[in-house]
Amino acid sequence: MDTAVELADRSPMTRRRNNRRSAVLDAAARCFRRQGYAGTTMRDIAADAGMLPGSLYYHYPAKSALLVAVHEEGVRRIAEAVDLAVAGIADPWQRLEAALAAHMETLLGGGDYALVVLRDVPADDPDLRARLVELRDEYEERFRLLCQALPLDDRSSQYWLRMMVLGAANWSRTWYRPGGETPAAIARRFVHLLKGSTE
Repeated sequence: MDTAVELADRSPMTRRRNNRRSAVLDAAARCFRRQGYAGTTMRDIAADAGMLPGSLYYHYPAKSALLVAVHEEGVRRIAEAVDLAVAGIADPWQRLEAALAAHMETLLGGGDYALVVLRDVPADDPDLRARLVELRDEYEERFRLLCQALPLDDRSSQYWLRMMVLGAANWSRTWYRPGGETPAAIARRFVHLLKGSTE
């Protein structure tokens, strides 16, 4: 039997409220990507979402709360892609390759959320920055475990390998050219080089 909470979650009012929150998040992600966090106002986001500025505060009390929510959604999307890509793969090098390909495909897909996650970490708000770094670290834990599983003689190399791989993948937004090699092919080349340097 459905509980009262489950029934409430399915109510038309709850669905409308959730859809409105999604529309607000999408608008915030677009504005943050186009104008940056500092250059975006709550009024900009409300206009993009097609709502009154006062209504926006019903969903999110401050612009910083919206940035955290956009980061949470962006990280969730990237993490979901990576988790799906590595599912069922046993070989540690192949798992790293699949994760790296999924990470780059998501970043290079042009989505607003991924681009905001990649670049918008304000330096002038220590509490906000700490929360966004925490979200990033939670995501990067996947790559820590992937690198930990690699057959490396020098275990301290795991950290530097992870930093190098993620740095190259994140920087792909700058150097990647559409029509060139696919993210999967690039990931294969990266892992081939890394694997060769450890054997």
